[in-house]
Amino acid sequence: MALQPANPLAEQVYLRVKDEIFDFHLLPGDRFTETDLAGRLGVSRTPVRDALYRLKREGYLDVGFRSGWSVSPFDFVRFDELYDLRILLEEAAITRLCQMETVPLDALRAIWLVPLADRETDAHKMAALDEGFHCALVEAAGNREILKAHLELTEKIRIIRRLDFLKDKRIDATYEEHAKILRLIFRRKSAEASILLRAHITQSKNEVRKITLHMLHEARITMTKLAAAKRAAKSTARSTGKAAAKKSSLR
Repeated sequence: MALQPANPLAEQVYLRVKDEIFDFHLLPGDRFTETDLAGRLGVSRTPVRDALYRLKREGYLDVGFRSGWSVSPFDFVRFDELYDLRILLEEAAITRLCQMETVPLDALRAIWLVPLADRETDAHKMAALDEGFHCALVEAAGNREILKAHLELTEKIRIIRRLDFLKDKRIDATYEEHAKILRLIFRRKSAEASILLRAHITQSKNEVRKITLHMLHEARITMTKLAAAKRAAKSTARSTGKAAAKKSSLR
């Protein structure tokens, strides 16, 4: 039986605020108070405080005695170290996969070895697909401890991954590189696949150092527009469905 969070409401606040950080609604340096957040989310301050201190322990937030809460600045040294660890873990996974009699990556083949017209273009979905690709490589390799470590670091770099895919050229490049890596793994070309993987991740690592506050503000505007467009599309779909149902009932 799955364990339930000690405080379900605090868990909801925790996930909501973390999503707002990952989706650039809250940027490094943005300030707020427990009272403001509680009012915006419609909950009491107790679950808000529990959630915020959890996020502080995880490095996402800072708190000052008089200044309230703020989103932590990016720690670029830490990101470098996480990307270095990611390379080591994923290279180990590739080595193990290439030693297997049957490579269990058919699901990835169906996502990444596709025609140009079938490729995903939504930045948010693309970031999730990219994350899923790399996690699936590690999971398929079968080492649970490596997978656990990889999942933990994956969450810590998620915000960087989402920022990366706001550039169209990175979406196209990722499809090409993932396809090449998969083909090499299926051919048991461990050394070549590892070299390509290292170059692929290093490219993302190098992009991290180019992040500026201006880029983050642009990302916030872009993500807000995408969210608004999705809401509008859902609203249109609901209206169309209701109209169709009404028309059908009149027949």
